[in-house]
Amino acid sequence: MAITLPALLTAAGLDLHPVGTTAPVDLPIQWVAVTELEDPLPFLSGGEIVLTTGLRQKTTTAQRAFVRRVHESGALGIGFGTGLGHKQVPAALIDEANTLGLPVFRVPYETPFIAIGKIVADSLSADHYSRLENLLKGHQVLASALLGEGGLHQLLRELGAMLGTDVVLSQYGTRLFGTGPAGPPSGHWHRLPVATGLKDRCTLAIAEPYTPNAIVAYAQNLISVELSNQARRRASERAVMGQLFQDVVRGTLAGPDAVARLGGAGIDTGLRQVVVIVEVASGQRRALRTLPTPAGFESGVAALVDERLVIAIPDGDGSAVSQVMGVYLHGAGLTAKVGFGGAYAQASGFRWSYFEARESLTRGQPVNTPDRLSLTSLLMASEDVPLADLAAEALDPVVAFDQRHHSELMVTLDRYLALNGSVAAVAEALQLHRNTVRYRLQQIQDLSGYNPAVTADRVHLYLALNVRGLR
Repeated sequence: MAITLPALLTAAGLDLHPVGTTAPVDLPIQWVAVTELEDPLPFLSGGEIVLTTGLRQKTTTAQRAFVRRVHESGALGIGFGTGLGHKQVPAALIDEANTLGLPVFRVPYETPFIAIGKIVADSLSADHYSRLENLLKGHQVLASALLGEGGLHQLLRELGAMLGTDVVLSQYGTRLFGTGPAGPPSGHWHRLPVATGLKDRCTLAIAEPYTPNAIVAYAQNLISVELSNQARRRASERAVMGQLFQDVVRGTLAGPDAVARLGGAGIDTGLRQVVVIVEVASGQRRALRTLPTPAGFESGVAALVDERLVIAIPDGDGSAVSQVMGVYLHGAGLTAKVGFGGAYAQASGFRWSYFEARESLTRGQPVNTPDRLSLTSLLMASEDVPLADLAAEALDPVVAFDQRHHSELMVTLDRYLALNGSVAAVAEALQLHRNTVRYRLQQIQDLSGYNPAVTADRVHLYLALNVRGLR
């Protein structure tokens, strides 16, 4: 620490003598300013001691004005050199300094001002060297913590210990780690952004009172690099896992091969696996590549399938973890839907849970509960059945006619199928005459080639509508 005024006054060989009634404050001296100006204020920055021989301070008015200007600058004290312009420190100067609470000390003729300046400069140099040494040690401690087993959490613990206060790291609106009480930071915190290259609102919060410390900037850089590396690893792993998941759910990888491949990816098919699927708005899909999963998903394996985040969780409560995920996504600022399937063992069970979760997403709620899969769902899940082509063949002419004539044939077909083929119920639901409903159904038959009143054709149209809903 730099030398203080009380320590300077007792330094050997200087023979400095305090005068007046104001005791020197125990603050580090920032510099020594030597001046003979009547008004030194424009050349002072505060925290220094001001040395003068008073050559231009011939009157009491000038002496008092000099003290006032020095005090206004925030200087720590005045050192008055005697034996040149004044034999003693002027009484008016001492009186004004006492009034303002500014320490004054006498510098004898035998003590050169440069000797005082050298002591202060040496102490500042030693203090700066000590700070650099401590900073380098701090760099080593933080880097070792990050590269060790504790990783990012240990780095934050070490940073909190160095600063002597609590620190909290948040990302996507969620606390990643903190040395203080659980929950979001409350009270007065000094918040610093951490750049990761993502729109993740990553913030390092330091509890007040906080004294600026250069080690914090280094910690920010380390955290930034680590989180960026984690994001890249997640993106790569999810892309690889996505291919594996696709092979399993499409049936191209089955039996012992599927069990072995899933086991190698960390999914124990001997346990019941719950599949959770996250779907976000089209403009936010890039976030799913790197989005960290919240607490409760540590044992899960994540993948990207059809631009959705798919997570397999062993022995999990699908409803509970999906609710957690829904709250997390909302806090992250994502417009999202979450669906989950049942808990099933074996590779076939993983596939079944996936289809249940995917079908539940069609309900459009923030968190969607699955139903038991129907024969329709299984047909739509099969990659071997060209349902998309069949749906397009049957319904594209109807959709095109609707777009040209605003005829609402698709709405009528949807209601007709949902109401079990009751013309009367459709007419009541759509506020139409029954003959209008019959006319529209005839148009649908003419355009699609399928008669909604015939059971076989009705099944075909029902499947086609459901396939269009999954697009």
